[in-house]
Amino acid sequence: MHYLKLTRPINLLLIVLLLAVVKYGFLEAMQFPTTLDGFTFSLLIIATICIAAGGNVINDIYDVETDKINHPSRILIGTKISEKNASTFYIVLTFTGVLSGFILSNLIGHPSLAAVFVIIAAMLYGYSVSFKSVLLFGNIVVSLLVAIVLIMPIIFDLYPAIGERVTEETLTATTLLLQYALFAFGINFIREIIKDLQDINGDQKGERNTLPIAIGRQRSVYVAFGLTICLLGGLVYHVYMHIYSAKSLVLYFLFLIIAPLLFVLVTIWKAEKKSDFSKISILLKIIMFLGICSLALYPFTY
Repeated sequence: MHYLKLTRPINLLLIVLLLAVVKYGFLEAMQFPTTLDGFTFSLLIIATICIAAGGNVINDIYDVETDKINHPSRILIGTKISEKNASTFYIVLTFTGVLSGFILSNLIGHPSLAAVFVIIAAMLYGYSVSFKSVLLFGNIVVSLLVAIVLIMPIIFDLYPAIGERVTEETLTATTLLLQYALFAFGINFIREIIKDLQDINGDQKGERNTLPIAIGRQRSVYVAFGLTICLLGGLVYHVYMHIYSAKSLVLYFLFLIIAPLLFVLVTIWKAEKKSDFSKISILLKIIMFLGICSLALYPFTY
């Protein structure tokens, strides 16, 4: 059970659900050409969640000292699990993920795509070891990795099926998924700043150069506030320019994405305590999940 907690299973479940929404709720429901059958899609899921789980483990290994201040109740390494066993667990998870990705890439006839999983694993390791201490760089890397989850179906499911026969429909699907990936990047980047505000005390002890440490807590709140306004503006533009005629989608965006983001905007401005930033972080994660789930409405509106 302790090893399972170390992987952050709720986050892994969200990854599985998002991949399933993109494949079954969007690509296949819209009858786009796809490559992955049940087995190969399972390999994609295994590769993705094993590498992500490994990233969570190695991050906790390097976060023990800061977590003693930021999240003392969450510490498992050194209390329930030895650092040596945690390191072995990380190696097993990452190896399983990369191996699954290698098998998947060969089965779909594109062995070079296995490099994607190696690069992701390397980025997660680099983040845990050093990137997170570089101003904004760690935030950008994590947000890119979140966005990549939405790009994986393009790389492994859509384009291997069409080869060089790129059509207007597949370009439309790719463009839409990239727009959603940009949304995921943006909202997660804001969330990373909020988490840095939440964890400022432990990060100072760990000598990390996060945004709140570099420019101060209040200025970082202003940055998060401004970025949320930019994200809201982008969403309103997307609704007006691309889905205005699809009433169900418009209502979904208004009530489940834009309205909660407006609430987040007000809450960011008023936030003072660590618990305030924690609630904002959770809410942003929910909004991101709901936003991506809106892909499943497209087959019913177009």
